[in-house]
Amino acid sequence: MRRPFIAANWKMNTTVDEAVSLVNQMLQELNGFNSVDRVLCPPFISLQAVGNMLKRTEIGLGAQNMYFKEKGAFTGEVSPLMLKDLCGYVILGHSERRQYFAETDALINQKIKAALTAGLIPIFCIGESLEQNEAGKTGDVLSVQVKGGLAGVDADDGIVIAYEPIWAIGTGRAATGIKADSTIGFIRDTLGSIWGKDRADSTRILYGGSVTGANIEEFIKQPQIDGALVGGASLKAAEFVSIVRQTALVKS
Repeated sequence: MRRPFIAANWKMNTTVDEAVSLVNQMLQELNGFNSVDRVLCPPFISLQAVGNMLKRTEIGLGAQNMYFKEKGAFTGEVSPLMLKDLCGYVILGHSERRQYFAETDALINQKIKAALTAGLIPIFCIGESLEQNEAGKTGDVLSVQVKGGLAGVDADDGIVIAYEPIWAIGTGRAATGIKADSTIGFIRDTLGSIWGKDRADSTRILYGGSVTGANIEEFIKQPQIDGALVGGASLKAAEFVSIVRQTALVKS
């Protein structure tokens, strides 16, 4: 049985004070759902403040990105060494990083390896565009992303994968539960070709893309979907708590 996993990606939203306020609004209820792994991923500037609030809880903390070098003349970047004492997870390969910052599978692979070396657990994002989806290229795109991002990565490193179709992120146009489940099944089969079936079957794969309290049940009840990477809805305390609560109920 794969333990369910719900992560909040706040993206470039919230000041430090706003982040603290948001956690305050959800912390008591969120802390009660110990059957679900819960991870909050605020902006870099709030990692320490949010981390202090989570210290006596089982709620995890993640960063939204990192560079693969440990240190050096890389102005504006944040290294795995800077993160490892602040958080346990890091989102890598998000479609916004690929689209707006031209991140390649090769670069993401370097980041994944660097995160693992530092003891961070990557939440590795993959997904196809609307054009690729409509052209029937979803499988080809995802296969390339999975194999490129995980090249040379050990099967026992505990990576979490998030399938986020680009056409569904922030658009309000979520995939159907059945379609997302089928695609995630394909991703699991692709992992099996790299790591073997047993390891693929134990790897947690999330769905992301316009996940809300109103549609989470449609996704989480599917057998291949182990949780969600939640964007906009995670900025609303009550809605994010609802997503975690429904996940706990369905997966219990």
